[in-house]
Formats: sequence, C-alpha cells, structure tokens
Amino acid sequence: MSRPVILFVDDEKVVLDSLVAQVRAAYENAYDYETAQSAEEAWEIIEDYHDKQRRIVLLVSDWLMPIEKGDSFLIRVAQNYPDIRLIMLSAYADEDAILRAERYANLFAFIRKPWEREALLSTIQKALSGSL
Repeated sequence: MSRPVILFVDDEKVVLDSLVAQVRAAYENAYDYETAQSAEEAWEIIEDYHDKQRRIVLLVSDWLMPIEKGDSFLIRVAQNYPDIRLIMLSAYADEDAILRAERYANLFAFIRKPWEREALLSTIQKALSGSL
C-alpha cells in the first residue's frame, strides 16, 4: 500500500526545500512529499495522484505566486478534492484573501512567513490527525 502524500506549493525553491526538510525530519517515511513551484504544476500533481488513486492528505500553499494566488488555487482544490486538508502560508496575504480561503476552501490554518518550526509542525500534526 502506498503512503499518503503531503504536497507543498511555493514559487521559491528554498522555501519548498525548507518545508520538506522540516516535515520529513518530523514524520520520516510516514508520508511521501511532493513539491510544486506554481499552482498549475501543483494541479497537475494532484490530478496525476488522483488518477493513480494515491491520496494527498495535506496541501501547504503559498499565497503570493505568479499567475494564480493561493486563495484562488485552494478554493479550486477544495471544490474538486474536498478531502485534502489545506494550509496557506505567506508573508504577504491580505486579510480578505485569508477570509476567502477560510470561507470557500475550508482552510484549516494560515501560517505567516517566516514560520517557527514548532508552530508549523504543530499545525501540520493537527491537520494530519483529522486526515488519517
């Protein structure tokens, strides 16, 4: 049986690398970890995993990305894949974007960059405990 998947979406590779390193250190091989540098790339990964019947349990997405902002992307994900828990991560998200994501994407949490490792892991643990 394949492991559940956590997907990280951010247009900055250094952010993705840091997120994966911190979460992998906490959960080791309990999950598979995927990254995408845009909403479009993430959407392709989501659909590919869905086609292969692999379960993405958590998606952590930046808000300020080129082409499609995180709140819009997360709303689209929630409409099509309501079982994926969603966390938005950003230094720049405005309150309206956060409220839209909470209301229309059932956003699990918003984490402001730069994040504290323990707060990030605690939030992820709470999100995953509802997804297992």
